[in-house]
Amino acid sequence: MFLEVTGALIQGFLTTVQLFALTLLFALPLGLIICFGSMSRYALLRLPIRFLIWIVRGTPLLLQLLIIYYGPGITFNNNIWGSGDGGRFIAALVAFVVNYACYFSEIYRGGIQSIPQGQSEAGQVLGMTRSQIFFKIILLQVIKRIVPPMSNEIITLVKDTSLARVIAVYEIIWSGQSFIKSAGIVWPLFYTGAFYLLFSGLLTLLFGRIEKKLDYFR
Repeated sequence: MFLEVTGALIQGFLTTVQLFALTLLFALPLGLIICFGSMSRYALLRLPIRFLIWIVRGTPLLLQLLIIYYGPGITFNNNIWGSGDGGRFIAALVAFVVNYACYFSEIYRGGIQSIPQGQSEAGQVLGMTRSQIFFKIILLQVIKRIVPPMSNEIITLVKDTSLARVIAVYEIIWSGQSFIKSAGIVWPLFYTGAFYLLFSGLLTLLFGRIEKKLDYFR
């Protein structure tokens, strides 16, 4: 039984890791784009984006998953995600990307705004363009400052992937929970905790090393 449970949990964990990795792949750059929009001097661009961020941050991710997956089919009588496991996974991925991109955008914004304005002005005096000032002066300092809050959000993402089971994405919690119905045993649910702890522990070590690598900014 132990080997059977382990095999099922590993299969579910692979889905968890896939959802985690793809969310980061798309949410990190999208969050930076949203950040620039939220900081725009143009109100027609800034205000809608700030409203979107407010909505996403102010409502549960669980609710967003349900609306994104079921909403189009109920509203337009057309399931845009397609049928089967692939469709459910794509819907979950879209929900996670939008949610975390909005959170990441606020971390980016806080990091950018924490850099003294005098550094940008000094770059302008030296004849640097705005893009040169951002990438050569601002960005490296921002990365150093946002690593701790960003690492917290990324570790939270590891655990939030379990919410995908609400739309029947077969991640690791779903796999562990299935044994309650099929075999009447509950210990596989506790076993899933070992996977989360191991994954989160590895990420904690990784971000700790990144912070040490960036110590030269002190």
